[in-house]
Amino acid sequence: MKKNWFFETDNVVSDLRVGYRIKRKIFSKKTEFQQIDICQTDKFGKILFLDGLTQAAERDEFIYHEMMTQVALMIHGSAKKILIIGGGDGGILREVLKHKIEEAYLVEIDNEVIEASQKYLSTISKNSFNDKRVKVYIENGFNFVKQYANYFDVILVDSSDPIGPAKELFSSQFYKNVFKALKKDGIAVFQSGLTILQKKELKSVYEKNKKIFPIVKVYYASVPTYLVGDLGLILASKKIDPTRISKKTLDKNYKKLNLGTKYYNPEIHFAAFVLPNYLKDALR
Repeated sequence: MKKNWFFETDNVVSDLRVGYRIKRKIFSKKTEFQQIDICQTDKFGKILFLDGLTQAAERDEFIYHEMMTQVALMIHGSAKKILIIGGGDGGILREVLKHKIEEAYLVEIDNEVIEASQKYLSTISKNSFNDKRVKVYIENGFNFVKQYANYFDVILVDSSDPIGPAKELFSSQFYKNVFKALKKDGIAVFQSGLTILQKKELKSVYEKNKKIFPIVKVYYASVPTYLVGDLGLILASKKIDPTRISKKTLDKNYKKLNLGTKYYNPEIHFAAFVLPNYLKDALR
């Protein structure tokens, strides 16, 4: 942190730095688990940083949160019980609650993230934490999910990079626990790193899930504040293939739900699964 600047350093490629000129630091606290900073910028609005890395920026957070959420919920079509692991800023929760679900469980290891986000980033959460359908658990996501079997329709894993407390969320055992916790037509989505800088991590998540789930697909979205390149996402499904759903059905459901999305639409849905050659080669 230099005067009027906040520099982000990638954990994987340590010689890469991205700087944000900040107007002011709104919140800063070292918790039991991580360093939390919220800064006001000119171009991206308020930005949430965890351990110096961008987690959500007001200007473009909708891209990540919509693509983490809407792809799975739209192809499922009748999801009632949702589990979100991570997501303390409330963005994924906001998107989930646009659907006619019954319960949304949010499991966040650090309560300070939720409290700071509710106070300073209400533009992202949109008061989602006050919805009666929401149940918040402050605990380790790895330990939480292994308590369930055949319970959730969709599980969304909004994890940070595979270091520290988040490391076990990238383990084969965790993916097995997720599989067990899902119903017979259940779907999971995993944040899987930057497609350029973290190809090794992306391939690892893909290969581990291929050994567990019958359907595993990689898709991606461009989120400007996530350093460089595209962000990789992996959808693992017991039954439903996200690329084989009828476009006519998806169009109909999308119009009926009137989600008010800024990024996701049926065309983006199918386009996101069309991979460039460098990603195809990496996954081989």
